[in-house]
Amino acid sequence: MVDEQTLEYLDQFVPISSLSQQSMDELGKRIEILHFYPGQTLFNKGDNDKWLYYLLEGQVSLVDEGRAPIVIDAGSEDGRYALARLKPRRYTGVAKTPTQVLRVDEETLDRFVTMDQATGFEVTEFEGEDPEWMFTVLTLPAFQKLPPANTNAMFGRFERVEFKAGDVVIRQGDPGDNYYLIREGEAEVTRAGADGKPAVLAKLGKGDGFGEEALISGMPRNATVTMLSSGVLMRMAQQDFNELLKAPMVKWVTPEQVRQMLTTGAVLIDVRLEDEFKGGTLKGAINIPLAHLRARADKLDPKQKYIVFCQSGQRSAAAAFLLEQRGFNVHVLKGGLDSVKG
Repeated sequence: MVDEQTLEYLDQFVPISSLSQQSMDELGKRIEILHFYPGQTLFNKGDNDKWLYYLLEGQVSLVDEGRAPIVIDAGSEDGRYALARLKPRRYTGVAKTPTQVLRVDEETLDRFVTMDQATGFEVTEFEGEDPEWMFTVLTLPAFQKLPPANTNAMFGRFERVEFKAGDVVIRQGDPGDNYYLIREGEAEVTRAGADGKPAVLAKLGKGDGFGEEALISGMPRNATVTMLSSGVLMRMAQQDFNELLKAPMVKWVTPEQVRQMLTTGAVLIDVRLEDEFKGGTLKGAINIPLAHLRARADKLDPKQKYIVFCQSGQRSAAAAFLLEQRGFNVHVLKGGLDSVKG
């Protein structure tokens, strides 16, 4: 994360200069400042890394054997652009003087530029919509993975609904009909046990979504969501949810693809009930029942690739959507355990 003084210099760099102030502030949290002495190497010719380097102070020589070095000065026109951006890199970058550079993940920067551009389009298309709310939605991990066409359509399909503190939004046992995103306010998720007493499963706030499990699995609501404060929710009907959100976010894989993914370190998660898990599962799988996934998601490694499965694929599809909302890389075994032989 950069300090406020460095943030003031961000608007001299391309394409960072195109960002809104809100995006620039958020990008600042993901930027590193690196220092190099004369003669130190920033990067090497042929590197195919994920970084962009911008020159804050000093001089950098771009070196290619057999050619005269290209010297880039901080503050120059050439210095507004990332150093040797094309990958694999065509030059080796060497500090010519004491040098300070700004380093940022190229994909992260591109995502912020894309979100800003998309938000600008949406504000034009949907007059009266709150740009700050739209930006919040576009920064959620789940919606960053949507195709642009789905993102554009999504804002037109959401319906704004207001609730008071104590209002029940969805009730355990009812059929699923809508997906919800919290725009303002807080809510509580509870589930009634065998004794009829409700247990608190989670508390939800701005940007959190709920209601997807019943829409994906086709089963009744498995929990009750009650408003803790007055607030505003954005509601999407099941048909729109299936078309715009479920289809692109639930990634199905075959048993053969699962075998290949396991060789590269993917982790299996069985989302069936504990008793089902004890009755037999896939070798190496861990058990996190769908009902417990919200509470236990923060224990999972966001850098890991996961394959979720159940008996038929319905519960695991809901689990995948829930985890994708939280930024995890998740695939679903198509057909569940019923599709696996031996």
